[in-house]
Amino acid sequence: MLRQSKTESQAGGISLPRRIHRLADLAYNVWWSWNPPALRLFSELNTQQWHKVNHNPVKLLRTIERKHLNAALADIHYLDNYDRVMAAFDSYLADERTWYAATFPEIQDHAVAYFSTEFGLHESLPIYAGGLGVLSGDHSKEASDLGLPFVGVGFIYQQGYFRQHITEDGWQEAYWETLESADLPIRPARTADGEDVIVEVELPGRKVQARVWVIRVGRVPLLLMDTNVPANSPADRDLTARLYSSDLDVRITQEIVLGIGGVRALRAIGIRPRVWHMNEGHSAFIILERIAEKVQAGMSFDDASREVRANTVFTTHTPVPAGNEAFPLWLMEKYFPHYWDRMGLDRDSFMALAQLDQEWGPTFSMSTLALRFSERRNAVSELHGKVSRAMWSYLWPGVPEEDVPIGAITNGIHTGSWLARRMRLLFERSMGANWYDHLDDPETWESLMSIPDDDLWNVHRHLKRRLQIFMNDRARDLWATTRIHPVQIIAAGALIDPNMLTIGFARRFATYKRAGLLFRDIGRLLKIVNNAEMPVQFVFAGKAHPADDPGKRVIQDLYRIVKRAEFAGRLIFIEDYDQNIARHLVQGVDVWLNTPRRPHEASGTSGEKAAVNGVLNCSILDGWWPEGYNGDNGWAIGTETSLPDEEAQDAADAESLFRLLETEIVPLYYKRDENNIPRDWVRKMKESIATLAPVFSTRRMVKDYVNQMYVPAIRAALVKT
Repeated sequence: MLRQSKTESQAGGISLPRRIHRLADLAYNVWWSWNPPALRLFSELNTQQWHKVNHNPVKLLRTIERKHLNAALADIHYLDNYDRVMAAFDSYLADERTWYAATFPEIQDHAVAYFSTEFGLHESLPIYAGGLGVLSGDHSKEASDLGLPFVGVGFIYQQGYFRQHITEDGWQEAYWETLESADLPIRPARTADGEDVIVEVELPGRKVQARVWVIRVGRVPLLLMDTNVPANSPADRDLTARLYSSDLDVRITQEIVLGIGGVRALRAIGIRPRVWHMNEGHSAFIILERIAEKVQAGMSFDDASREVRANTVFTTHTPVPAGNEAFPLWLMEKYFPHYWDRMGLDRDSFMALAQLDQEWGPTFSMSTLALRFSERRNAVSELHGKVSRAMWSYLWPGVPEEDVPIGAITNGIHTGSWLARRMRLLFERSMGANWYDHLDDPETWESLMSIPDDDLWNVHRHLKRRLQIFMNDRARDLWATTRIHPVQIIAAGALIDPNMLTIGFARRFATYKRAGLLFRDIGRLLKIVNNAEMPVQFVFAGKAHPADDPGKRVIQDLYRIVKRAEFAGRLIFIEDYDQNIARHLVQGVDVWLNTPRRPHEASGTSGEKAAVNGVLNCSILDGWWPEGYNGDNGWAIGTETSLPDEEAQDAADAESLFRLLETEIVPLYYKRDENNIPRDWVRKMKESIATLAPVFSTRRMVKDYVNQMYVPAIRAALVKT
């Protein structure tokens, strides 16, 4: 299944000295993104250029001057590191003693196909919009670490997700940059005969082609489609230009390419999955294509449906009905006028597969289609599972709500991608060199409690200074390269103080996230921020969807407050949020703040990333936090009881947050011993890491998917054959 040989040449036009020529092989496999020694091989070639190319190894190697390569050749320490990294890389790819192979040897060759509209692997590959994409990327990395026979299917977007600029008045402006395929770690997918893989889908009055690319994620291939091919019209070449268009025709076309084209891409390459996993409903058209294949081969619709359902898995991420993708029936008629014939259905029977009547008319619901034609379904936290069972119970009339067949597998994070290097080294000293192999075992983390307080606190202080340097450098670049008002430099973090209690809030700016909860009482906030003995600073970051004006107004309101002189630069907004900014924040703040309107946060993972780095969570009891919070490893805002009136709920939650800040969080941080170490705070850090890191990791999460979803589906499919 599209395995990468350790001798496979990936040079792609990159010219390197023979002694270090395999840097190109490494650059074309994003294994480097979660292995710090591999990252250093690139950054040490030319640190300034490394930052200039946004930490993109392929672009770095394509643009670096020869003198820097010659310097590396003359550096014995660099060459020793190179040899060690390449040996580790080769060993990783060749290792056949993976967890999956050892646990399920009889089914280790049966592939899982994982469909997602976005994959967030690294900031240098901006083909993701937010949490869904980052989760898909982390899922893929963990599938590689565990040795799953796994293939991802999605898109390579020519312009990626938008870049963000905040005007002096606080309004979010969006702009896009075109990605050059030559600068990305992608190669054309090939058929068994060595031909480029081009798939074709039928659209109204025309056929559209999509080229298929491969990205290597350790042992795992991702197949990413791209309609920017010469055979297509200019409009069709732009179909995969950007994520999440607000144009319904573009959206349905993208989902046809993802679902129907994705199935055809796998067929063209020769991959025959035993499990089909839809990560959210955007890819649900895979169901139609797979049923149509079987009907065209002579099977009845009912038999085809049963076979497709048996090995299909669906993960829902949306806890509100309005957030689930649905297309008007007239649009379905436009794009599927002959498709129901292929499935052995008439028009009405076809529409009934997923019809959902809404206030504005009947629709074809992608989530309904996915739920009805999946044998195994899950939400992404226990609370989200409860919400989902209530929301979708009408699909199972007569079944008690608690028995609605939607389970829960709580999201986790890929620890290797989000753990700070210094913290990783500390863990190795405390838990042993092989701790990463057992990171989902709570016993592994027991020894962490014996780490000297000074050691953990010093690593944390280092990460806070690193955040300060990062923000100062960004502010300096803004001042040097753009025409902006000086107050915006202050707002960007020029005055950040690494010795001050620092609270982070970074996520998509949607209204339900309630970024403004902190600003319901400006006077009270001023007293907290400007306390002479115990000052506090807040760092905000995040984007609103380009079409989400209410979300953009939240940013504008927040930014106008951030700029106010009386806050003395202690409120900060970092524009153009991406994975690089996210890493610095979850590693370098003291507290991670999360204030969604309960129960609208399906899971959330940013707090999990913070926790593994010793950052304490202060959150509404929503998403993953009700499962993680134990009373000693962070703070809970409010209670698990929701008020019927939103204004009353906001007021109650704001009061709870202010009370926590004033009476618990701020005093605890500034309570120091004679060595200026906050012993009680550090104890809480240890409790947070030890109780949360093993549970809220993709190691545990992907094993849950394997045991609860993938293996039962594979075995069911094998019984039928």
